[in-house]
Amino acid sequence: MFTWHTTRFQIDLSRPQVMGIVNVTPDSFSDGGQHADTRLALAHCEQLIKDGVDILDLGGESTRPGAPTLTVEEEWARLKGVIRGALSLGVPLSIDTCKAEVMRRALDMGVDIINDIRGLEDDGAVEVVARHGACGVCLMHMQGDPATMQLRPRYPDVVDEVKGYLAQRADVVRAAGVAHARITLDPGIGFGKTPEHNFRLLREQASLLELGYPLLIGWSRKSSLGALTGRPVGERLAASLSAALAGVQRGAHIVRVHDVAETVDALKVWSAAGLPDPLA
Repeated sequence: MFTWHTTRFQIDLSRPQVMGIVNVTPDSFSDGGQHADTRLALAHCEQLIKDGVDILDLGGESTRPGAPTLTVEEEWARLKGVIRGALSLGVPLSIDTCKAEVMRRALDMGVDIINDIRGLEDDGAVEVVARHGACGVCLMHMQGDPATMQLRPRYPDVVDEVKGYLAQRADVVRAAGVAHARITLDPGIGFGKTPEHNFRLLREQASLLELGYPLLIGWSRKSSLGALTGRPVGERLAASLSAALAGVQRGAHIVRVHDVAETVDALKVWSAAGLPDPLA
C-alpha cells in the first residue's frame, strides 16, 4: 500500500481518496464562474469538507479544450486569497498549475501538493518542487496543450505512450531529488485523447500501475462520458460515479471529482461490498 508524502500530511492510500475540484475561474468547462472569487471559492471548500472530501484541488486557470493561457500574475491573483484561507481548513491542499513561478509562490505559502497537467515541463518547475523538499506532486500526461489538444489526437498505442511518458517524467523528477513517495501519476483522461483512447486507458489501467506509483484519475463530467451517454455536462453525475468506481476497482488510489458527496457515498457502498481486487 502507498502513502503519499506531502508538505503537511502523509496521505494513507490504503483506501481511495476523494480529491475535490475547486475552480477559481470564470471559464472552466463544467463550473466556470461558480467559485470565481475568494469568498465563493472558500465557501465551496468548506462545503466539500462537510461532504467528506479528502484533498482540495484549487485551480486558477481553465484547462478546458481551447482555453486561453493566463500570465503568472493573472493566475496568482485568482489563487492567493483562496490558498491563504484554505490552508486553515485541516485537509491537504493541492494547487492545479503548470507554471513554475505559481508553484514557487504556492509552496512558499505552505500548500501540500502540486498537480501539474504538463508533468513539470515548465522551465524551472522540477527544480522548484525539488528545492521544496517535502511537497507531493502529481504528474499528468497530455498530448499537445489545452488550446489544441482535442483537434486531432492520435497515438500508435495510447497505453504505451502514456505509460512511457509518465515513466520518463517520474524518472526526471526522481533524478532531481524528489522522493518516490512524493510522486503520483495521472493518465490525463480527456487531455489530447478521444473517447476511445480514454476508455482503453480505463480498461488497461493496470498497466500504468506497473510503474510503481499511486494513480490519480479524473473522469468527472468529462466529454467522453457525454459522448457515450448523450448527456450534457450538467447531467453526467451517474456516468461520473460509474467511471470513478470502475477506476478504483482497477486500482486507482485518488479520484478527482466535482461531486464530492455523491462520490464519497458511492465509495462507501463499494467498500462495504468488499469487491475483490482485480490485481490480486
